[in-house]
Amino acid sequence: MHIVIMGCGRVGAALAQTLEQRGHSIAVIDQDHTAFRRLGSRFGGRRVTGRGFDRDTLEEAGLAEAGAFAAVSSGDNSNIIAARVAREVFGVENVTARIYDSRRAEVYERLGIPTVATVRWTADQMLRRLLPTGAEPLWRDPSGGVQLSEVHIAPAWLGHRVKRFQERTGVRVAFLTRMGEAVLPTSRTVLQEGDLVHVMMHSDQVAEVEAACMLGPEESRS
Repeated sequence: MHIVIMGCGRVGAALAQTLEQRGHSIAVIDQDHTAFRRLGSRFGGRRVTGRGFDRDTLEEAGLAEAGAFAAVSSGDNSNIIAARVAREVFGVENVTARIYDSRRAEVYERLGIPTVATVRWTADQMLRRLLPTGAEPLWRDPSGGVQLSEVHIAPAWLGHRVKRFQERTGVRVAFLTRMGEAVLPTSRTVLQEGDLVHVMMHSDQVAEVEAACMLGPEESRS
């Protein structure tokens, strides 16, 4: 998958290197061309000098073909503008932005853009937003048999109850992150746009669960 990262600070460089090591095609955008030194000589992805919310710059970075976009520059406004352009203009489904002012998180979540506030920000948390099933589990029991993970769900699940989602996918929804707040679901809770879904599942069924989550309720197993 091609992934575009805006911002080549310490965090952006770490994300780019980690994702490239996982076999993804990477493009990194930064206004300061000297920032690309952080990527190291072994980095084989694109280095694009320019503003990450500029359409021409994003096109040069290959955003039209990208499966994910991360805005991790030092400016909240730049990050959210770039994230919105990626989502609304280029149609990238998996978009996430780092913010410094955590009070803005709810506003951004209402726009359908997952955010990670700096105070609780780590590279792994951003990886979970970009590649939820590809990052390390949030928690794993000592035996390694059961884990807590964040999963992507297909748009077809929106409007359906958590109870049905559980029945069809074979997971247990531990909690949702909705507009920046953790929600403990009940049998009547309905999945909404922008929800981040955290599930408990057997560690040996990750691939099966991932596939079921990306199918609609009529296609997934009962």
